[in-house]
Amino acid sequence: MRVDFYQLSRDPVERVTKMLARKVIGVGARLLIVHEEAEIRGNISRELWRAGEEEFLANGGASDAGAERQPILLSSTMDAVNQASMVILADGKWRSEAMKFDRAMLLFGAGETEAARVLWRELDGVAEVEREIHKQDESGRWRAGV
Repeated sequence: MRVDFYQLSRDPVERVTKMLARKVIGVGARLLIVHEEAEIRGNISRELWRAGEEEFLANGGASDAGAERQPILLSSTMDAVNQASMVILADGKWRSEAMKFDRAMLLFGAGETEAARVLWRELDGVAEVEREIHKQDESGRWRAGV
């Protein structure tokens, strides 16, 4: 199990979520994106559909018909009815159910930094858990382990 911490400093959550979702779909996996706020989930969904002229990232909400067939599912809960193996916690809030996924990505801003540090320390030494931190530099590039 792997937990990736993404510290948001430059790009908004919608853009970072799209970048990560594209990578997940690129390896043939299914994804659950969790955010408490319906408005933000809607913004993320629209951003995924606008991923590019030739390429879009099909997605749907957990309460939509056919949710179980969606490659990317947006929800306020951790119920992966689409059988997702990866989860993005886009609201910066850790949920223990994330440990059931192959990979969890925690996106957090300045307001959640201390909670992310506490979680990092809690996961230190937990059997079968790999951790990595990612930070964005001024040019927009993501750097691991800085």
